[in-house]
Amino acid sequence: MFIIDVTLKSTPMALSVQRKTAEGAKALYQQILDALRNGNPTVLELTCEQQVEKTIGILVSEISAVQMAEKSSTATASGRPPGFFALAE
Repeated sequence: MFIIDVTLKSTPMALSVQRKTAEGAKALYQQILDALRNGNPTVLELTCEQQVEKTIGILVSEISAVQMAEKSSTATASGRPPGFFALAE
């Protein structure tokens, strides 16, 4: 399973969707990057392959970062999901 995290401007929390294959994850990652480069479409609608009822609509102008990572047992074993940063306790 692959996770695509999208971080929005002025929002500390990332929005995530999942893809079952590396090809599907890379295609979605590239779609988001293309939208960031040219501004079209202005709204991206993303769906999740693990939670099929999950749909996210994002204004492209509000995206500050995108990340693709493979979901692994080591990330869940440490208690921290993959992401852009960790908050100090």
